[in-house]
Amino acid sequence: MASNDKKEIVLSGIRSTGNLHLGNYFGALSKFVRMQDDYDSNFFIADLHALTTNPDPAELHANVKNIVAEYLAAGLDPEKATIFVQSDIPEVSELYLLLNMHVGIGELMRTASFKDKARKQLGIHVPAAGEKDDSDEDIEKQIIGNESRSKRVNAGLLTYPTLMAVDILIQKANWVPVGKDQEQHLELTRRFARRFNSFYKTDMFVEPANFNFGGQAVKVPGLDGSGKMGKSEGNCIYLIDDEKTLRKKVMRAVTDEGPKEPNQPISEPVANLLTLMELTSTPIPCNTSAMPTPIAPSAMATSRSNSPRIYSRSPFPYASASSTSEATTNISDRCSVVVPSVHASAPQPLWPKPAR
Repeated sequence: MASNDKKEIVLSGIRSTGNLHLGNYFGALSKFVRMQDDYDSNFFIADLHALTTNPDPAELHANVKNIVAEYLAAGLDPEKATIFVQSDIPEVSELYLLLNMHVGIGELMRTASFKDKARKQLGIHVPAAGEKDDSDEDIEKQIIGNESRSKRVNAGLLTYPTLMAVDILIQKANWVPVGKDQEQHLELTRRFARRFNSFYKTDMFVEPANFNFGGQAVKVPGLDGSGKMGKSEGNCIYLIDDEKTLRKKVMRAVTDEGPKEPNQPISEPVANLLTLMELTSTPIPCNTSAMPTPIAPSAMATSRSNSPRIYSRSPFPYASASSTSEATTNISDRCSVVVPSVHASAPQPLWPKPAR
């Protein structure tokens, strides 16, 4: 293995709460694979973080093994990156206890993720994007006042940012690739590092930065018509789903009634499906000169009966190709997105990429 002494340290992990889905892949795993050649990369399975959702112990251990397997299947190379289980490092739990002594309850309760997850666990309404949120005092009353024997928010959920900070600081990570929903936690990590260093008059911890690949952050939508893909929402396409399961999920995805007037904006559910198609398809530059010649109406009946057709949303019918592969090539020449064919022997509907 090549020496990583002079390389900057990168750290990231995924909670072991179930199999990984497309959101995990495009938001994290695919980036892990890109980083492992150029950085001292450390990727872990966050089984301690998973305890905040009270998982079944047997499922927790099985999920750890499944995620390790999916890390490897996605392209992480143990010869290039360090892959480990969070609970295998006892110093993480020890520093978690010590760092909590320098963290205020108020700053933890003000984190957006805690408020949202606590409400979900207690069955309290979670404000949608753009909807006015309650004051911190009202939220505190909601959470504390709604706890019961059957529903409660465990302290681990409140101190989740502290444990995340420990994961990062104990490895002295320079870079941490996080999504938009984790940026607040990363800022808290920097704050905790400064506080610890100042209190003990030391330069023990490095202040990490968010690793930005450039461009906008990828938001992978779910199959339920709104929001992002997530395990708790039950709207996922998992990396281990077989062809039959994939087809069943996609066919049941939320759509709409279709356009009711010309130039009507695409609804959010349909736009979400097109986003998924774009993420999982191969982009091909549009070539308008490759468009086939429109056929006369009198020839359409003959062409339909003699060869397979591939349909497209276009102002006029296109001449059918003599074979499926040729037809696919014609469509590929003029479309920016190609949907992978499930069965090579049967033509699949293909559409040009919608204008954004």
